[in-house]
Amino acid sequence: MRTGTTPLALGITGIWVVVWLVTQRIATPPLSTTPTLAFAFGACLLAVLGYGSVLRGRRSWGGTSTSARLDGELTESVLAAGRTLPYLRGGLTPDTASQVAELLLPLAGATGVALSDSDRVLGTAGVVPASPPVVDLGRFQRSPVVHDRVTGGAVHAVSVPLQVRSRTAGSMTVFHQGAARPSVERIEGLARLVSLHLELAELTQEAQLASDARLDALRAQINPHFLFNTLNTIASKSRTAPDEARHLLQRLADFFRYSIRQDGQLAEFANEYFFVRTYLALEQARYEERLDVNFDIDPQVLSVKIPVLMLQPLVENAVKHGIAPKTGGGRLTLKARVDSLGGAVRLSVRDDGVGMSEEVLQRLVNRNFDVRPTGGVGLANISERLEHLYGERYRLDIRSSAGKGTRIDLQVPLR
Repeated sequence: MRTGTTPLALGITGIWVVVWLVTQRIATPPLSTTPTLAFAFGACLLAVLGYGSVLRGRRSWGGTSTSARLDGELTESVLAAGRTLPYLRGGLTPDTASQVAELLLPLAGATGVALSDSDRVLGTAGVVPASPPVVDLGRFQRSPVVHDRVTGGAVHAVSVPLQVRSRTAGSMTVFHQGAARPSVERIEGLARLVSLHLELAELTQEAQLASDARLDALRAQINPHFLFNTLNTIASKSRTAPDEARHLLQRLADFFRYSIRQDGQLAEFANEYFFVRTYLALEQARYEERLDVNFDIDPQVLSVKIPVLMLQPLVENAVKHGIAPKTGGGRLTLKARVDSLGGAVRLSVRDDGVGMSEEVLQRLVNRNFDVRPTGGVGLANISERLEHLYGERYRLDIRSSAGKGTRIDLQVPLR
């Protein structure tokens, strides 16, 4: 590493450490992954811009001297833009482009700002020519001089491409009139910051799509054997206990209605609790006295939001892989508590079934979920969704002993 870059590398490392301490340890509750990354990237961008300015010293462009005062103004501008650009979380659209252009106008020190995608202007702010000059989106460019039809004055334009993951997503064009010209450094810095927010928006959207796909996969993985066995139970009871059979049929309809129609990634615990009780009522009708269920639920948990379809797969694993194979059956216990001091929800699913071997347990603990028959697919799906929703701010602990049962403890932040 060259000596000139050593302080910069150390500084960036220090920034990440400080950001992690502030957002994950000091902040209560800890910030989620997206704002943490945005804050860290913004701080690193400031460090890189400031370090480059120190190395270059004084410069001049168009007869205007740039000094430490300009560097201070640039830093202030980038900080202000970093606080306001969450408008771009949905990507660059005509609505968001107009709002962002309004915010960038005073920061760029120009008379007009235009944001474009690959083929058209999406939003403008300030004084912009009726027909903005066509620019090459792939490179930095100063356009030819155009004349404003209202004032007749000369209008200069500086266009900077918006780069998102090695591709050009659009451009930011800054217009200025008269002899005073805005800082090119400031324009480039703001364009890089807009590009960063666009990239974060794309990553967030991709992560959301992946999480939605995992949720859809979980809905599709509802065991068909469970449906067939439940229908057989209902058919059997329709002859001996028609009222109970009718009640079970209604429960089965409620079960599938909830699993299919539930929207979003989060749901109130009360809804998930109802879903789990519906599932267990159907299983108890099948296993009868072989399945004993105990609920230990803190009423404070009922209004708290947890990941949707998170409890039922854990309960199903306990019934299918723990209690069902055990001669004489066993007991399943569902426990839920709110840890107000720690800002978390604690959930526990415990059974006294057949348990699992030490080898299988270690593979699950090491997040190797490709094991059978222990519900590894469901656990993998749950683990991936938790990581998307909470980053490292969740806990999924698995404890088991062969012949003694299994316990899964889940802790997620309060929202």
